[in-house]
Amino acid sequence: MTAPVIELCDVSRRYDEGPPALRDVSLTVRAGEAVSVLGPSGSGKSTLLNLIAGLDRPDSGTVTVDGVRVDGLGEAAAARHRRDRIGMVFQFFNLLDDLTVADNVVLPAQLAGMGRGEAARRATELLEVLGVDRHAGAFPGRLSGGERQRVAVARALMNRPALLLADEPTGALDSASGEDVGRLLADLNADGQTIVVVTHDLALARSCTTRTIRLVDGGITADTGAVESAR
Repeated sequence: MTAPVIELCDVSRRYDEGPPALRDVSLTVRAGEAVSVLGPSGSGKSTLLNLIAGLDRPDSGTVTVDGVRVDGLGEAAAARHRRDRIGMVFQFFNLLDDLTVADNVVLPAQLAGMGRGEAARRATELLEVLGVDRHAGAFPGRLSGGERQRVAVARALMNRPALLLADEPTGALDSASGEDVGRLLADLNADGQTIVVVTHDLALARSCTTRTIRLVDGGITADTGAVESAR
C-alpha cells in the first residue's frame, strides 16, 4: 500500500463565535490518488484546503502532509514546505502580470534556490508538456483563461511537489476550457501526481478524480470512490 501524502486526525477549526468550519475531520490521501472535495458554500472546503496547505492551523487535531506535521510549523517553515512540497492552482490563476509566462513558471524554483540553467530547462519542459511553450515570452494578459490556467499548473509543478492542490480551477473558465483543464489534471494523475481538487464543478470532479469527499457543515458525510452529486 502506498504511503499517505495527507493525514488529518480529528481536525477541528472554528472562527469567531460561529459554528465550526471543520469538526473532527479525519482523512487520509495516499500517493497517486486523485480526490475531489465537494460540498455547498460554507461546508468547510476552503478551510480544509488551507489547513492542508499550511495556510491556517487547526484548533485541535493534527495535519501531516508528506510526512511533516504542518500544524506545528511556524509561518516561515510552512511557507518553505508549501513551496517545496505542495503545488497550488487557484481559480483566478494568480500569475504575475509583469512577468513573462516563462518567468512566472521559473519563479518557485528560483525561490527554492534551483540553479538558473536547471530552472530554465525544467520550465521549458513543463511548458512543452502542457502545450503552452509558444507563449513562453508572452505576458499572461495576452493569453486565454485556459492557457493561463495551464501556465499556473506548470508553475505549481515546477518544484516536483508531492501534492497538487487545485482550488476551483475551472471557476473562471468557459466550459470548453474547463474540460481541457479536467483532462490535463487527469493526465497528471495518470502519471502518478497526487491531486486534491476543491470544486463545485461536478463535471470536473468526474473527469479528473476517482474518489469523492463530501463536506456538509464542517463534517465529512461521504467518502466514495465514485462521484455522485455536488448537491
